[in-house]
Amino acid sequence: MEILFVSHKYPPAIGGMENQSFELINGMKKLARVHTLLLGAGENRLQFFLSLNRRIRQLCKANPGITVIHFNDALVASVSLFHTGYAHLKRTATVHGLDVVYPNLLYRRFVFHGLKRLDLVIPVSQATARACTRLGIPPGNLLVINNGVDEQAPRSITREQADRLLQNRFGIDTGGRRLLVAMGRPVKRKGFSWFIKNVLPQLDPAFMLLLIGPIPNQEHIGGRIFRRLPAFARKPFELMLALPSDERPLQQLLAKRPYRHRVFRTGKLSREVIGNLLSVADAFVMPNIEVSGDMEGFGLVCLEASICGARVLASASGGIPDAISDGENGLLLPPGDADSWIRALNNPSDTLPGAASRIAFTRRQFSWEKMTKEYLEAFSRI
Repeated sequence: MEILFVSHKYPPAIGGMENQSFELINGMKKLARVHTLLLGAGENRLQFFLSLNRRIRQLCKANPGITVIHFNDALVASVSLFHTGYAHLKRTATVHGLDVVYPNLLYRRFVFHGLKRLDLVIPVSQATARACTRLGIPPGNLLVINNGVDEQAPRSITREQADRLLQNRFGIDTGGRRLLVAMGRPVKRKGFSWFIKNVLPQLDPAFMLLLIGPIPNQEHIGGRIFRRLPAFARKPFELMLALPSDERPLQQLLAKRPYRHRVFRTGKLSREVIGNLLSVADAFVMPNIEVSGDMEGFGLVCLEASICGARVLASASGGIPDAISDGENGLLLPPGDADSWIRALNNPSDTLPGAASRIAFTRRQFSWEKMTKEYLEAFSRI
């Protein structure tokens, strides 16, 4: 089989969609003949889209064996439906979550009117599939294929070594503390400020929270002007541009005395350091909350924590339940239910299997190799 992959989300850009695109394309090269059209580093995004039709036609002419073209998100797939010259190809697309529920009427009409014409739409989770169905894509045109997760080498770091790392590198004293870790960009659906305000004060005083992820600077003039926009005008841009919608609430909370010595931010860390910290943490938390017009398409960060051996507590929100099987590789809790989170952390009564079993379950269910083979099977059936 000969497949053309088209993506404007690809490394060196960073993100879950970029990583999924990279793993799918490179994994598929082992199973089929693969061609790619990818937005390169420094390439103009508008120019990429404007030249796409011509470049696809050229590739198809030079490689007449191509039978399937796969677009790695809803936007690039919908743009392609205005193209000409390759109607003989089967057209497929992955949809991730926000590219389905983005709260703009023109976007929805433009994107989803087009997606109905694809031969196959591949949501990354059941929640994303349900959102597609609500917006009119026939269930027969949908096939859920979960993302994979990177393999991790066994960790040999001790908690004492992790404490020294945090003290020496960040000046954070974690000795004798119960370490919670959360990870990701400070966007509202991640629930970071909600957790700090509503859950953390009610936890055992020994608990502290380590936030791993980018720390944006919103104090430039553009940020100040943007914050003055009314919510209805600000929200679509926050979602489209992945702006840090939870950053200001976080800063306001962390300026208050009760939180200064219980919440610490590290900024971005290397994968090795993240894996080491996750392996010794008392728990990894993903306290997502429901946000209109946004969703967690798939709980990839939960899998990254689980495969490092962390005890995962996550909200049953969006696509997270596709990643976390309650009682197998983590615990699912009601989103926005502070009492449930407080009980689960203060008085853990769960019977989660040990770290080795959780790692094995995650590795077995969510390998990139498994995901790639499922894509190939899907392409072969259309």
